[in-house]
Amino acid sequence: MKIRIIDFQSQTAPAEFAAGLKEIGFAVISNHPISNALIDDAYAKWYAFFASDEKNKFTFDPETHDGYISKEMSEKAKGYDVKDIKEFYHYYLGHRCPQSCVETTQQLYQALASMAGTLLSWLEKNAPLDVQAKFSMPLSDMIKDSDRTLFRLIHYPPLTGNEPKDALRAAAHEDIDLLTLLPAATAKGLQVKDADGNWLDVPINPGWIIVNAGDMLQECSGHYYKSTSHRVLNPTGIDAKKSRLSMPLFLHPRDEVVLSDRHTRLSYFNERMRELGLK
Repeated sequence: MKIRIIDFQSQTAPAEFAAGLKEIGFAVISNHPISNALIDDAYAKWYAFFASDEKNKFTFDPETHDGYISKEMSEKAKGYDVKDIKEFYHYYLGHRCPQSCVETTQQLYQALASMAGTLLSWLEKNAPLDVQAKFSMPLSDMIKDSDRTLFRLIHYPPLTGNEPKDALRAAAHEDIDLLTLLPAATAKGLQVKDADGNWLDVPINPGWIIVNAGDMLQECSGHYYKSTSHRVLNPTGIDAKKSRLSMPLFLHPRDEVVLSDRHTRLSYFNERMRELGLK
């Protein structure tokens, strides 16, 4: 099974996108409405930020969940004992942001969130009627005016050869959110696990946006759309000496949104945080 590459402007795009997420939890969008120049500018500005000492002025705040997380403080994927090899910044709209990055970051955040609303509408309209009946409201309304959507700016530094045994740039995990939009990273390495347990390379092109289903979409669709494991492998050879940057936007509903008979967004999120040892 291959990951579908879908032309956003095509008349068949809504059905193809829904089928792609149903099949493997991932799809790639081409010919999308977001400016490549805006994406390139965001990568350039955040690369400069991670290369500077300014990052140490934005220490992560565990209460607001925003700010800079160093490689030493990086997260562990569920079930892993070794930290990922990355540093990253958590940005929520209206929260702290380096002055050099704020304008570009806000513009890209809002453009991706707007595109996500369209994609969620496609998923709802192309789901079976019994699945549609499970949604407490239209999927696109779940993220409307949400202040929980997270923009994560990630820098995977060049490898030194002294990394801990079994450490990966990002160990296998699923996303906790409703939907993730990821402008193509600056280097390859992202893989997704298919239904047969095979790891597939996610195709990369500077003009594409990768989209995947998260745990909350799986929950509210009664597991019709499944949240799929993915990882970022360590590069080898000359590529090991290069940085990799990525910018996933994690679309989260408002706290009170009902996902299922068991959970609101807030109760589901808190459960996941406890499982990760973060709450």
